[in-house]
Amino acid sequence: MTINRERLAALAAERHFYRGRYRNLDPVPRHGLGDFLRWQLAPGRRFPEGKRYTLLRPDGHLLTNPPDKPQLTWLGHASFLFQYRGLNVLTDPVLSERASPFRLVGPKRYTPPALTVADMPPIHLVLISHNHYDHLDEPTVRQLHRRFGDSLCFCVPKGLSPWFEKRGIHNLVELGWWQSTPLSTENEVFCLPTQHFSGRTPTDTNTSLWCSWLLDMEGFRFYFGGDTGYGKVFREIGELFAPIDLALLPIGAYDPRWFMAPVHVAPEESVRIHQDIGARQSVAMHWGTFVLTDEPMDEPPRRLRMALERQGISESEFRVMQHGEVWSPS
Repeated sequence: MTINRERLAALAAERHFYRGRYRNLDPVPRHGLGDFLRWQLAPGRRFPEGKRYTLLRPDGHLLTNPPDKPQLTWLGHASFLFQYRGLNVLTDPVLSERASPFRLVGPKRYTPPALTVADMPPIHLVLISHNHYDHLDEPTVRQLHRRFGDSLCFCVPKGLSPWFEKRGIHNLVELGWWQSTPLSTENEVFCLPTQHFSGRTPTDTNTSLWCSWLLDMEGFRFYFGGDTGYGKVFREIGELFAPIDLALLPIGAYDPRWFMAPVHVAPEESVRIHQDIGARQSVAMHWGTFVLTDEPMDEPPRRLRMALERQGISESEFRVMQHGEVWSPS
């Protein structure tokens, strides 16, 4: 599991910041306001119906006293609680009723979050992939900081630390693609590329970076894929870090393909990422919580199962969890 540090340093030195904006490693088409309106105003178009899924209630004792092996709890969308060897990690925690800057307008949550901040065990680390509202939720961030204070560290991609500092949060690790920092003598966190974009307002598109994260923890590698389209970067990640023991990979928010393909993978592409990065086990995310795009809410896991069958991969190797399920990889 040795990492080629020279290659990592060379990749980190490559430029992907031009005139105040970040760029993807591969050229991707940019869809502006006109394309967005063409999608939203297409004749006969309507968002699919929302669906509330069964919500399991995690065992609080199990979360407070996790086993020695890794443990994962799905809170919904891209939000997970990952626990291993005394470290409690949240990914893109979004617990609000809407993925929106507004309380009454914007994508609505159909299945409640499996945990509130008050329900959580002590959280040590939060991994933020980018600043879209379904991945960076200000009320949740404020609640976490209010409860855990500076004992909680936020890992954020380049350009995002000022957003946190304006809210009084200063225990931050800010990294660019292919950079890393030790968290302890045993744990190291790596900021890795994805193919996506950033922005919370009409004027700040791509002024902060987007990323995936890898935790290297005493012989166990945990990968959080964030939000992404498919690109050759995943083969590079696999060449540097395979095998990855557990990967969280997006499978939803992919239709219409003419608009979404550059930045959101379909389930078939998620399977390719699983293979490219050398994941031993993967878990599906980014589906089943909000209606963001045109596919039915229950379609992504069905398409994932078919894609796995075509590739001869068992469903136990790429798992679909239930909301609130607590699970330990084999």
